[in-house]
Amino acid sequence: MVAFCMKVVCTGNSPMKQRPRKPAVPRPAEETLRRAISELIRDEPLPAREISVRAHLTEKDVYSHLEHIRHSLHAAGSRLEMTPAECRSCGFVFSKRDRLTPPGKCPICRCETIFEPLFAIRERTVHDP
Repeated sequence: MVAFCMKVVCTGNSPMKQRPRKPAVPRPAEETLRRAISELIRDEPLPAREISVRAHLTEKDVYSHLEHIRHSLHAAGSRLEMTPAECRSCGFVFSKRDRLTPPGKCPICRCETIFEPLFAIRERTVHDP
């Protein structure tokens, strides 16, 4: 018995076509990720998801960087202002929460649909703690 081996030549007409990728635009050498995030939230309050899209990071990395930004801003005389998360169904506001990550569910109604917290940089005033 003779076995035949056929070599398939790919002509580029595969059913799964790939889109050409956009060329990556590098950041300027003096701009770090944390500086880029700081500039984004200095202009307007943004949720972590929007920051991750604009800074080309994962949402998990954004929370890590925001924690570091919080500490460095404190030393520089500014502060990271966080508009608290809010339950979409009952309106409960997570005002006492210090963690930057959004809560998993509402303690009142157990609903898991929650508005994300917003982050912004504000200059520290005289009476701010």
